[in-house]
Amino acid sequence: MGWFSSSPEDQRSQEIRTGAVAPSRAERARCWEARDGYFACLDKNNIVDALKDEKAAAKACGEESKVFERDCATQWVTYFKKWRVQDIQKRQRIKELEAQGANKLDVQTDFTPRS
Repeated sequence: MGWFSSSPEDQRSQEIRTGAVAPSRAERARCWEARDGYFACLDKNNIVDALKDEKAAAKACGEESKVFERDCATQWVTYFKKWRVQDIQKRQRIKELEAQGANKLDVQTDFTPRS
């Protein structure tokens, strides 16, 4: 009885977490939902950087973190945690600039024609 059997779903989840396979559209949506739940918990607990404040994040949002890490590729989890910090810093800087009277520019970042 030394063999460990797991379901095909568990095997697929493990392959996604390790990056062995690309997630489907539904699996990506599940990941983003788990990420959003985790980030909402961090927001509620005033935690910006879950990597730097790992212990506080684990204590406050342990269950949400488990779901996030279960439903997303490991590299995605790290990427999203870093992206969150940069996005918050960017938003704060924009608010500071606007408070100082900076003009907001409408910048097109794609090449689709405007109507």
